[in-house]
Amino acid sequence: MLKLLMSRMWQLGLVLLAAVVAVAAGPGTASAEPATPAPSTPDVQTMIENLLRGFLPDGIAPGTPLPGNPVGDTGQMIMVSMPSATATKGTLTAFEKDANGQWKPVIGPTAAWVGSEGIGKSEDNVHRTPEGTFAIGNAFGRQDNPGTKLPYKKVDNQDWWDGNMQSPTYNQMVRRPDNPGGGSENLYDMGSAYDYAVEVKHNPTNTPGNASAIFLHVGNEPTWGCVAIGREQMIEILKWLDPAKNPKISIGVNADSPADVKDAPSLLDPQGAPLGDDALTSILGQFTSLIPQLLESVTGSSR
Repeated sequence: MLKLLMSRMWQLGLVLLAAVVAVAAGPGTASAEPATPAPSTPDVQTMIENLLRGFLPDGIAPGTPLPGNPVGDTGQMIMVSMPSATATKGTLTAFEKDANGQWKPVIGPTAAWVGSEGIGKSEDNVHRTPEGTFAIGNAFGRQDNPGTKLPYKKVDNQDWWDGNMQSPTYNQMVRRPDNPGGGSENLYDMGSAYDYAVEVKHNPTNTPGNASAIFLHVGNEPTWGCVAIGREQMIEILKWLDPAKNPKISIGVNADSPADVKDAPSLLDPQGAPLGDDALTSILGQFTSLIPQLLESVTGSSR
């Protein structure tokens, strides 16, 4: 049944733009009822809520209430959409739920870069960005706190991210004068990429082999497995993120996703005003193909 629902959701995504145009046209040439009723098109809110259903464990149908369900308490969502699993450049868009419980895009789309080996299952010593939906961790940087509400640490050359698979503090920030060994990174010596960064909690159990040091950080080129965006955009994201809203990041493949931000739809009309719901629905169409995989993912897992 779940697979059938996934297939239906995919079909709805494919007819999204056509349905929007049909609704805008109003009464038209075909007055006779079709032999088979046409499926309804999900609106902006339904599409985002379905994306957030990616936090449900396998086998749990959409709409099933769960105690402590993280869907209900998530108020900020970062979507990273890539045109293929091997692509290294795509787009990042941030969404927020307003006081009325309505989801709206607030940042982006902006250019985003992922691992030099694309996205998929994350592994140590493989420059691949994890695919899936993950919690946002703490922030850090070589520069002063730009104004984020997240816990923020200004790092120096004694701050490391432990990448030693034999270490008890693997995949954690540690402070020490010497290198912990393995694939550890000195968070200051890594340079301007870590002027501002936030942890992507893709490996919450800190399991050796499943990759360490996955961040959203500053950059404009393929990474070692992180997600990189422009410096000003990174500062904007940090100022926007609020731990009280349980922010998440979702990284996935969509063949219809623009490979370059110049080809991505803007969140503003030519006069600079926010777009209406029809136009927002069109923008969200680029994320529709992520729905099946997110519905089948396990919270905190990477594939």
